[in-house]
Amino acid sequence: MRSIGEMARDSGLGVSALRFYDRAGVLVPAWVDPVSGYRWYEPEQLEEARVLARLRRAGMPLADIRLMLAGWSSADTDLVRKLLQAHLRRLELGLSDARTEFSTLRALLDHRENPMTSLRTATVRTSVSAAELAAALDSVRFAVSTDPELPMLGGVLFDIEGEALQVVATDRYRMAVAQAGTAGHGGHRVQVVVPAPLTDAMRALLSGEEPVQLTLDDDRVTLETAGRQAAGQCLEHDFPDYRRLVHLPSGRQALVDVAVFQEALRTGPVHASEVREQDGAPYDLSVLKVADDGTVTLCEDGDDDQNRIAVNREFLLQALAAGARDHLILEFGAPTAPLVIRRPDDEDTFSLLMPVRLED
Repeated sequence: MRSIGEMARDSGLGVSALRFYDRAGVLVPAWVDPVSGYRWYEPEQLEEARVLARLRRAGMPLADIRLMLAGWSSADTDLVRKLLQAHLRRLELGLSDARTEFSTLRALLDHRENPMTSLRTATVRTSVSAAELAAALDSVRFAVSTDPELPMLGGVLFDIEGEALQVVATDRYRMAVAQAGTAGHGGHRVQVVVPAPLTDAMRALLSGEEPVQLTLDDDRVTLETAGRQAAGQCLEHDFPDYRRLVHLPSGRQALVDVAVFQEALRTGPVHASEVREQDGAPYDLSVLKVADDGTVTLCEDGDDDQNRIAVNREFLLQALAAGARDHLILEFGAPTAPLVIRRPDDEDTFSLLMPVRLED
């Protein structure tokens, strides 16, 4: 028999995806070691795995994949052809709709009367508490995008207005916002996007309690502390208007013990109705709901509570760690609204996790 590693190598499906498809009952190994839990596959299952990999790359929903594999293994070619044709029609209709919408958006962009103006300006110097800035960067760094197609999200936004510095990061799937106090500017609003490597270099200097000097000079940012300096060019892109995204209606709140909740997430159930992927890598989906008494529970498959919300489990674990508190508040809105993670003692530091639509 083939080991799960060999199956992954020869089929084009990752080990995590194979584990998921086992849990989902789509591609079940022929034998599982009762002691180690290691999965083994019959040689003839390799063809099914390769078919499955192709169907996933084509974006076929898991419900149809189940039928496809059943038809494939039983040589029901009529069923297989009908399912392939139906999915192809969906893709063609979706592409046609997308082309129409993109054409409209391009026209709107071409005819905008007032182009977006950058908030960069002449030299600005301000003093920031090293401890506050370090805490703020630690709170948002996990949400920086690594997608090369979205370079404007590949750094941390420094947004200074009055005596407040907001630092913001987002990769579209999550957003993190934190604040630090400043002194010496107190003027108009200034924004720059600091690349992730430069952000990390700045964070490495923030080990003391004394104020540090932050200088924004058009497209260059400099942090100076105790004779040391981290400086470099800002990203030549405008950051999305995050303020439009953070004004959410209040939802149901639940205070969670972070350590207990993290352990429940790591060992609790995950939703097994469909493989979810980001940047080509599958991820586990945790489905949450909050009871009337404020208790947060993880839903099992089959729980159809209308107020449940599904999120990327790893993203939630990272947001909880970045919260840097023993207790955090989870705020639940509608199932289609972001899950908010707040600190009980700091309303200016929070994270948003975009929900994942369930298709069960």
